[in-house]
Formats: sequence, structure tokens, C-alpha cells
Amino acid sequence: MKIEPFLTEQFFAEYEFSAEFLLASSDCETISIAQLLQMSGSTLEELGDVTLGYTESQGDPQLRSQIAKKYPNVSSDEVVVLNSPVEGIYLSMQTILEPGNEVIALRPAYDALNNMPRHLCGTIVPWNLVPRSGCWELDFETLESLIGQQTRMIVVNFPHNPTGYVPSNSDFERLVRLSRKHNLWLFCDEIYRGLEFGPTIPSAAAVYEKAIVLNGLSKTFGLPGLRSGWLVIRDKELRAEIINWKHYTSICAPAPTEFLARKALLIGDRLAARSKAIIQQNLKLCEAYFKTVHDQFIWRRPQAGSVAFVELDLAQIGFDSATLFCHHLAQNFGIVLLPGRCLGFEDNFVRFGLGRSKFGDALQAFATIIKTF
Repeated sequence: MKIEPFLTEQFFAEYEFSAEFLLASSDCETISIAQLLQMSGSTLEELGDVTLGYTESQGDPQLRSQIAKKYPNVSSDEVVVLNSPVEGIYLSMQTILEPGNEVIALRPAYDALNNMPRHLCGTIVPWNLVPRSGCWELDFETLESLIGQQTRMIVVNFPHNPTGYVPSNSDFERLVRLSRKHNLWLFCDEIYRGLEFGPTIPSAAAVYEKAIVLNGLSKTFGLPGLRSGWLVIRDKELRAEIINWKHYTSICAPAPTEFLARKALLIGDRLAARSKAIIQQNLKLCEAYFKTVHDQFIWRRPQAGSVAFVELDLAQIGFDSATLFCHHLAQNFGIVLLPGRCLGFEDNFVRFGLGRSKFGDALQAFATIIKTF
């Protein structure tokens, strides 16, 4: 059975490693292995002493303990270490879903959060974030109308990619109450957690017994090359089934990755603060720029994370779709923006990535080109 094209990763594969100006990257500025070791008080010699044998399938106990401390009342037994965050999406969906189930999935979203459950159960029911003046909102009346007898799971990601939206505590509590009322699994991708610019919400793992929480080191910590992630699963039976499925995918995480992940978590606060400082500087640049082009673009300030979702006035910029606009920028000017269509949304939005240190240069190149449209 074929799965849908992974539009986001295909788009990046086409342009990311050849274009000069990356304006769409969702990760944060990274560091080298040498820098990571130096910052954490470790040495290359220690890394060189890591043996290349198998590791525990559930994950290194010390690493799981470090991860568990990030969540209130979570034990290391409730953590499953992953070979990559996207593995956690697959393992969770593969374990829980069966043909005939329905999954309600928040949109826009990273492709895997929609396409994997659709592939496994056949039916995705989209629940769209609603764009308002200057912000985004959840529509709970629509959500309640979407829940049916075959609904098995709700899929969300907070802080949200690509809008940077964070629900209020009352809205998040309402989502948990609805999930509990209908006995639904709540899959919550929290990969941007720690990059909030204002009020935060609790992790779903802290407030709901049927939550499956995904996180990792790629975004907030700026270490996507480690491919290190984890699931937090409170339900013991589900956790055992997911670990069993992991035997069929990756068996275990590489020993060097787990060693470096432990070192990264020792300095997690420093890495997150570094990322936030870069993002906040780039946000200032964005806000100043989009005030000057409000007839062509609608800017909604993100509340968290390293991305923003910007609406285009297609008539003003002279393109029929954001997809055509983005391909034109990449092919002719080496500027990479991600079209909203890749994220399952209307094709008049583009994603900006705010986490890179050279964002200002890329934005200036973009601004120069836009003046010619």
C-alpha cells in the first residue's frame, strides 16, 4: 500500500542544500560535536571511548532518567527513546490504529502527522486552525462536531508548526476534557516546547493518562543531526506494544547518539536560551519588514517556536499559488520558503523559519526581490 508523497521533505530535498538563502528552516542554529562536548564539560576522548555495541531498545536508562525529569510525575520507565522523532509518529500510529478508525488531525501540520495515520487507518478528519486578525484560534465547536463513533485519536502539535500558535490553558484543558470524555488517544507533538515567548501550557503527559507525547533535540536544542527523540507514554500496555514495534523498525538507538544526547540535556537550558535569543532577534526583523509590505503579506506573530506562517495576497504578488511563488524564488533567486500546501493547508500561505543566525541576510535578499514584483 503506497503512502502519499512527503511534500515538505521533497521540497527541502530539492532546494535546501543548493539554495543560498534558507528562509523556511524549522530548526534552530546548530553547533558542532566539539562545541557540544566543550559546553557540557566533556571531551572527544570520552566520545571515542563509547563502544559500538547494541543499546537497550527502550533507551539508555540514564538518558531516559534525564528526559523524565523534564516532566512532572513521569518516571524513566514511561520514556521510550527513538532513532528520530518521526519514528515516534510511525510507532504510535502503527500501534494504535486499525483500518476503519478515524483520526482528527489539526491542520496545518507537518506531513507525517496527517499522512501516517491516513495510511494506516484510511480516514483523516481535518481540524483547521482558524486565521483571525493578527492571530490563530482553535474552533472547538467544529472539533466536537467531528468526533464520531469511529474516532480513535486526536493529533495536535503545541507549540504549533507552522503558525507558532499556543493555546490558552483553558483551551488546552478543554481539549483534554473532550479527549477524556470520548476516551480518545491524544497524540501531542511537543518538539518546539521550550521556545515559548509568553505563557506556557503543561505537557499533555502531565495532564492526561491517554496522551502520547513526542519530543526531541532537533528544534529547541538545535541538534537535528543527532536524530534523537523520545516518546512519553503513561499507559503501560501501549508502551509495551510500541516497544515491540520498535524491534521491527530500529531495534535501538546508536550508542554515540545516546551519549551525545545525554550531554545535550545536561546543557539543555543553555541551548534553548541560545535558540530563543536568535528567534527573538529574527522576530524583530520580521515585524519591522512586514509592516512595510502589508498590502502583499498578512503577518500573524507566532507565540512560540521557530516558525511563522505568513499569508500572501496572490493578486498583489502576481502568482496563482504560494507553491508557484516558492518554486520561482528557489529556482531563480536561491531563496527557500515552504508553501502552505506542503503542510496540508491553503495554497496562499508560506512558512518562514526564524531559528537561523543568517536569517537577516536571507530576509534582506527576499525584500530586495519582492520590490521587483
